[in-house]
Parts: sequence; structure tokens; C-alpha cells
Amino acid sequence: MGDDRTRFDRVAILGAGTMGHALALVHALAGCSVRLYDCQADALARAERLIEHAAATLVAADELTAAAAAEARRLIAPVSDLPKALASAELVIETVTEDPRIKARLFAELALKAPHSAIVVSNTSYLDPFRLMPEPLQPRAAVTHWYTPPYILDLVDIAPGPASDPSVLDRLERFYRAMGKKPLRLPRLIPGYIANRLQAALTREALRLLDEEGLAPEAIDTAIREGLALRLLLQGQLQKADFSGLELLARALANRTYEPPPPITHSPTVDRLLAEGRTGVLAGRGFYDYGGRDPAALFRDRDLKLLALKRAWRRIAASSSEVPPSS
Repeated sequence: MGDDRTRFDRVAILGAGTMGHALALVHALAGCSVRLYDCQADALARAERLIEHAAATLVAADELTAAAAAEARRLIAPVSDLPKALASAELVIETVTEDPRIKARLFAELALKAPHSAIVVSNTSYLDPFRLMPEPLQPRAAVTHWYTPPYILDLVDIAPGPASDPSVLDRLERFYRAMGKKPLRLPRLIPGYIANRLQAALTREALRLLDEEGLAPEAIDTAIREGLALRLLLQGQLQKADFSGLELLARALANRTYEPPPPITHSPTVDRLLAEGRTGVLAGRGFYDYGGRDPAALFRDRDLKLLALKRAWRRIAASSSEVPPSS
């Protein structure tokens, strides 16, 4: 394709759910004209409210001026007509539900209806979207996988398919780096990427501690926050091992007293909570009971704390030396 441009001025985001509305805000804050598509009117209405709340949180945290928030919201146009959403789009971002049949149908439509010059990316967390795409679409396709909330968390995984043109990856990487994000370019589509793979292992062990050892959610989260999180933020896992000493790591591997069982496919605790309607923050209860608090207020509190932590980390990182290259 050979495209050395950096910006995408016109972006279509397909799916107005948890990630779709947030990515609309991310790209509008970068000055892109965004069309946010969903076939359900109530999903679009909910997305508009969530975008308004997220932008207000950024303003309250002094990460954004009120004028910039208003301009970003002006740049986002909710639409329920797919051809209208795709018209003149330079970048098309798929964020629909993680159902391979739904994604395959959408990719088939994109092969026919998206502008032939548009780059098409998927935000999928667990599927291989390239297996679901018509062959003609694949050279201009890639994965860009974000973490919620993406208007605060900067990591974006960029992964090619087997037929992706390298210039597509180059342009996406330049675009997101210029936005101040942290693009992590992978050599191929690695199932689960990096962060999701590590997160999945942590989740499996947390659920086993709940189900098999009878520990409380508060105990598990306290151990993560007070014992793991600060060191992981500062060093990651492998540099942390360097500081502990690789001899200790080798001994821990050789003398382990706990043998992880095979991967689990469900959790009795999660099954029970779901049966009770305890689906998480939006329901007011999940592992924790949120006392009837408005979910929007809970998300706002989380976001403000993440932003405060992010600002502190910026100061720490700015005063620290660069991580040395691995040998």
C-alpha cells in the first residue's frame, strides 16, 4: 500500500458498547471526525451519555479543558445507518460483540461497503478476526486492541494478519504514537496478546483461591494491591525478577509447592453470583456490593483515581532512567 501518512481525519467506529463509545472519545480528542455506528438506537443514546460522563471526568481531573471536551463531543456523530457511517472513512474500527458469526457478517459487509482505501481494524480480545474476513479485505486489515478505559490507559496492541500490508501497521503505529498512546507492535497475532494472557493467569488463580480455598475477594485484592501492584507498575514482572535474582527464580521453579491444575472453564463462585443477578458494577453487585451507588459515579471515582495514579507515574517515570535493553 505504501502510505507514509500519519493522521486519519475520518474514523468510523462500529459498535457503541463499552469500548466503542470510549474509542469514539479517544479519536475525537485527537481531532478526528468520528461516526459512531450501532444498529440499536438505545445503544447510541447510552453511548452519548457515557461519552459525556467520561469527558466530564477528564475535565474534572484537569486532563482536559471544557472547550476541548465540547469540541470532541461535537466531532462525534452517532449514526444507525452503516453506509452513512462508512462514507469517506479512512479508518474503520470494529468493536462489536465477541461473537464470530456477527463479526464475520460485518467483515463481509465491510469488504463490499467500506471505501477501498480505508484501513480496517478489529478491537477483538479473544478471536482471530483474520479467519473471519474475506480475503480481499485482509491486506488492509490489522488488530488494534485497547484496554478499558482507553481514554486513560494508553496501551494499544497492534497485530498483523497473515496477509496484512506492513505499511498498514506502520501507519497505525505512527498515528497512535503521535496521539500520545503507547502502541505495542506484535510480530503476529498472539492469542490473548501479552497483558490479557497475564491477566487471564491471574484471574484463574484468583478464582481458585475463591472456589477452592474459600478466601474472600477482599483478601485476594488486598494481596494484589499491597503486594504486587506497586512493583509491577514500576518494573513489570521480568525486571522485578532481575532485582530479586534469577537464582531465586530458578529455585522457586525447581522447589515449587503448588502445582497449577489444568485451566478452568467455569467457576462455581462466578456461576452462583450470575444466578443471583450479581453481574458487576452495572447491576450494583458482583464480587462486591456497591450499596446502590450510581454506576456512573462508580466509574467516575475509578477514572479519577486512575488519572491521579497516571499523573504520579508520569512524574516517577520522568525522573527514572530508561529500562536497559535486554541482552
